[in-house]
This record gives sequence, structure tokens and C-alpha cells, in this order.
Amino acid sequence: MSTASGKHLRESLMRHFHRTHLRPETALAIADEFFPTIGLSAGAAQADARTFSGELGTVTLRARPEGGHYTFIDALTDQVGESRLDRNVKRYFVKVHRVADPRHQLKAAY
Repeated sequence: MSTASGKHLRESLMRHFHRTHLRPETALAIADEFFPTIGLSAGAAQADARTFSGELGTVTLRARPEGGHYTFIDALTDQVGESRLDRNVKRYFVKVHRVADPRHQLKAAY
């Protein structure tokens, strides 16, 4: 792949992130359960990363320890802007948040 096409590919990706108190393997286990429910198939899997793809596009997640007891989850989609896949990545982050703090009530911010 040439540098120009690699640069174009990076510019067309959407990145999301979330910090949690859950361990990285727990965050990835939630992803393993969640993304197949929206029609994405599991692809590459590593100890700290997962890739899921389907009609909505492709998402790659990486979960790594950060700053003591935090886990940083980085999600990269091949979609632009607020696609259905990007909204579902945010739904995944809500699931992670609810597992980390089941008492927290999410409220709409109008």
C-alpha cells in the first residue's frame, strides 16, 4: 500500500474511546457478546484487541491498562461520522459502563 492511499485510509476512519475501571479482558468479553448481536462477525482476535465486521462496516477494538486501575478502550471504525456502526460502538460503551457501575442511571441530555 502506498503512503498516499494509507493516509487516505486513516483519514476515512472514525475513532472513539472510553475509560473504565473494568479489566481489559472483561471489556473485550463484553464486545465478544455485543457485536454479534448487531450482525457483525468476529474476525482477528488478540489478547488485547478484537475486530468485528459485517454489513455495517468494520470495527477494531483495543483494550489496554492505563494509569493504574483504568482500562482505555480504543475503537476504530471504517465509517465516516455518525454511522449506524459508530452509534453501536457508543451503545457498547454504555454496556461497559453499566457493567462497571450498575447503579448509575444514564439520563438524556437535552
